[in-house]
Amino acid sequence: MRSEPEPTQDEVVDATRRTRLAAERTELAWWRTGLKALAVALGVGRVVPELDRVLPRWPYVIAGVGFAVWGIVALAYGSARARSIDAALDRGGFREPPAWILLALTWGGAALGVLTALLILFD
Repeated sequence: MRSEPEPTQDEVVDATRRTRLAAERTELAWWRTGLKALAVALGVGRVVPELDRVLPRWPYVIAGVGFAVWGIVALAYGSARARSIDAALDRGGFREPPAWILLALTWGGAALGVLTALLILFD
């Protein structure tokens, strides 16, 4: 059975550099997503209730706060994940993302989407 040739030092350094750059791009994508969620929070929680003063404010404020919290978590997770990848690469390994945070962000985003749809539907 043939074995694969060992990678050269240049190939290892290049792969590590590409992984770091990919992690940086991913971190910036998390930041963009978090900042967009903060913009939605401002729109839903402050701007929309001002457009129709007859509407009750509290559902929109709750949705706005939810989007703000989601955005803050996305920003924090993106940065923490990038630091985790850097530390793992420094040790010569890789660290899988914790499934619970990705699941929480997914379900939180879905819940905010449903809440927003309900606000639109019953407005």
